[in-house]
Amino acid sequence: MKFIDTLKNVWKIEELRNRILLTLGMLLVYRFGAQVVLPGIDADMLKQFAGNFEGGGLGSLLNAFTGGAFANASVFALGIMPYISASIVVQLMQIAVPYLQKLQKEGESGRKKINQITRWLTIGICLVQAPSYLAGLPAMGVPAEAFVMGQSVMFYVSSVIILVTGTIFAMWLGEKITDKGIGNGISILIMVGIIARLPQSFAQEFVSRVSDSNGGLIMVLIELAIWFIIILLSVMLVMAVRKIPVQYARRTASGGYEKNIFGARQFIPLKLNASGVMPIIFAQAIMFVPSAVASLSESDFAQGVQATFSDIFGLWYNVVFALLIIIFTYFYTAITVPTNKMADDLKRSGGFIPGIKPGSQTGEYLDKIMSQITLPGSIFLALIAIFPAFVVKLMDVQQGWALFYGGTSLLIMVGVAIDTMQQVNSYLLNRHYDGLMKSGKNRKAVA
Repeated sequence: MKFIDTLKNVWKIEELRNRILLTLGMLLVYRFGAQVVLPGIDADMLKQFAGNFEGGGLGSLLNAFTGGAFANASVFALGIMPYISASIVVQLMQIAVPYLQKLQKEGESGRKKINQITRWLTIGICLVQAPSYLAGLPAMGVPAEAFVMGQSVMFYVSSVIILVTGTIFAMWLGEKITDKGIGNGISILIMVGIIARLPQSFAQEFVSRVSDSNGGLIMVLIELAIWFIIILLSVMLVMAVRKIPVQYARRTASGGYEKNIFGARQFIPLKLNASGVMPIIFAQAIMFVPSAVASLSESDFAQGVQATFSDIFGLWYNVVFALLIIIFTYFYTAITVPTNKMADDLKRSGGFIPGIKPGSQTGEYLDKIMSQITLPGSIFLALIAIFPAFVVKLMDVQQGWALFYGGTSLLIMVGVAIDTMQQVNSYLLNRHYDGLMKSGKNRKAVA
């Protein structure tokens, strides 16, 4: 009943209601676009070869991220991944390119210019990926008869334009959700695409266990119990913080009388996983590169590399994947958690960490603590990310269902869901209601 009351309170706040409705509308448009097949391709014939995108492989992973649009050869077949790749390149370039470093320090105006650069780079990446995707459709099992107009130059030109436009439109939807909706739009688009594949994957696992006498219903219940535990561990990873105690200088206010005033905040919360799901997305994008490059050569070594990095449940794929996650966690934490700025803000507000001098020493102390907690956080993040490989090898779980059993899919869903709930929670608390993450009766508004 308390949860229902909370949902009613969400609906009472007009601004929050409008943001949620706009977000749902944008997501509906995105899901509709994922079902619209490119002109010149027979949609009925594509359905016969959808099984090629089930189970393991990078194609299956891309199909999961796009909510089936990749296998449908839809206008959103490339999804939002080109934008993610462009964001990775731009963030890496900010370390080495002075112009981008200067823009980063210019505040809001600099951020807008960086976003514009990212958009143009996204178009460039799409112009490379779109022809590669179209040329690779026959290799993925799509017959020549499915191309109604044939694989002519006109088909390639029109399809490339549509695919690029689809990615730019998806990027626009994500930015609109971020600005006028709820949550991070780009992450929500990825999450919705992943969730769209969840019912089908679970149904296939259920049929495999029950119909084929492969463990039966008991095994399904065990899998669900373990899945629930992994979700709880993922939530703990996202929510865990290290509290740094802070004291504020005592001040005295007089107005006919004197009283002591203390600062309200008594600690600095440093998140165990300050980078969220971004290291997973970054590492996943990088993992596509070796297989794509190796496919350009027909040598035995190149074919071996392609086979290794195409098996997302293989040993070396997951070893490299885990190392990349740890590296990107440190990298993204370093550029998103400004410990020096935190120390300066703390000094200006009259606060200090007991035993640590304000200023540069406080910044160094915070940086040291962040490095210490980022190591176990990144290792835990990497272990959850590669957990599907263990599930497939040890429990003989269907590969399509294993993608939701941990790894990228689960972490993205948990991280995005918590981030969205926190935004809704802040609206409720600001309007004197109890939030989604707290039970109890409605708070009375303060006059």
